[in-house]
Amino acid sequence: MLFSDHETDIQKMGYAFSKLEVNSGVLDGSSSTNEPDRLSNSSGHDIAHLTKLRTGPHGNLSRALPGQREFPVSTVKMLAGREANLSGRGRFSSGDCRHVLSKYLPVNGPCVVDQMSSRAYVSQFSADGSLFLAAFQGSQIRIYDVERGWKVQKNILARSLRWTITDTCLSPDQRHLIYASMSPIAHIVNVGSSTKDSHANVTEIHEGFDFSSPNESGYSFGIFSLKFSTDGREVVAGGSDGNIYVYDLEAKKLSLQISAHVSDVNSVCFADESSHLIYSGSDDNFCKVWDRRCFRARGKPAGVLMGHLEGITFIDSRGDGRYLISNGKDQSIKLWDIRKMSSDATCYQRYRNYEWDYRWMDYPPQARDLKHPYDQSVATYKGHSVLRTLIRCYFSPESSTGQKYIYTGSHDSCIYIYDLVSGAQVAKLQHHKSTVRDCSWHPNYPTLVSSSWDGDIVKWEFPGNGEAPSPANKKILRRRHFY
Repeated sequence: MLFSDHETDIQKMGYAFSKLEVNSGVLDGSSSTNEPDRLSNSSGHDIAHLTKLRTGPHGNLSRALPGQREFPVSTVKMLAGREANLSGRGRFSSGDCRHVLSKYLPVNGPCVVDQMSSRAYVSQFSADGSLFLAAFQGSQIRIYDVERGWKVQKNILARSLRWTITDTCLSPDQRHLIYASMSPIAHIVNVGSSTKDSHANVTEIHEGFDFSSPNESGYSFGIFSLKFSTDGREVVAGGSDGNIYVYDLEAKKLSLQISAHVSDVNSVCFADESSHLIYSGSDDNFCKVWDRRCFRARGKPAGVLMGHLEGITFIDSRGDGRYLISNGKDQSIKLWDIRKMSSDATCYQRYRNYEWDYRWMDYPPQARDLKHPYDQSVATYKGHSVLRTLIRCYFSPESSTGQKYIYTGSHDSCIYIYDLVSGAQVAKLQHHKSTVRDCSWHPNYPTLVSSSWDGDIVKWEFPGNGEAPSPANKKILRRRHFY
């Protein structure tokens, strides 16, 4: 009876707070009136169940009393349940922690971390969140020490830059950074050295790794995307020549080259920690899955994922070797389950009867309602704008949100956050005066940092640090050189 009384009290005391969360949306920065594309098939139910397991509170807290409506479990109710030891563990489980943290979206701000005179192309937190890097079109890469007030720890001036820095990646041990340009040569920098101003081959050596084949010469292609393997021994890269490259850093040579797509490979990543599977996204509208264990024998992808009507700008793996998301020039993000992939790489490719180039044209109104006749995606998320550049999207962090959300930059100068399961737009962050190409969510805290072509690096938090929002009065950049 004592247990039952405690539970009844906790149900009552959490009611008001729960109702506030449901009715006002003040804790999550919500919400959009757009009708979401809900997860309705079996694959959708699978990821909805997995997400609930990761972010759901203990059953004794979420169970409704007889005859009462079930409400979301508030933070007050969670704390009271912990004190009453309803879970039997005497502490919060990881699911309990995620349930609490996932309510508090990084929507307050903005606080300007840095302002540059050059377009920002890449922004990334390190795996532990202690470092943040931003790369700019004007040859600069800055690494900020997050734990020391966002002081610039290293200022890197890139070597042999062609057009812009297209991508960067920190090694898993956070000792090295690799960066790429519209060139087959990527360069690596020692992040941990004492040199603050790292000018390529002037104050510090930026060792180059040539991703081209021995029979190729000159700048035969550019690298759009690169990622370290989990053990830090390899780098996978996607090229403008339609190829995927895997470089062995210890042997200092290519270990694998795949003729992967018929157009630019805009994004590549490893599917999970094993590094056996590689995901790729291309301007040929396909996402493809490559299994390195059997590629040499088969010579073709393990599978193809169809659904985008236009080229793919970015892909992000959920890290489980099953799910991934992709941003497309058809103005949508798609969620994929590789168990639904096709084995036929020569199937349907294009489905439009209009001329359009995303680099300088708006998306045609007549194309917005088109659907791919063989769409294999689990869900589609719309509301943001994918124009002018290769805009990136990501799953929210596992440790703090259970990957409950998807977030993306946008050409309309905003950052969008969608609920993974419902598809609803739960937040839209506005500050920038130009395209937001990249953004990054802190792995452990409700902090998100966005980078834009207006040159601003901006931090969003919950509940904020008391700083007044910075004035948004910078001039809009009017350069017409897009990539």
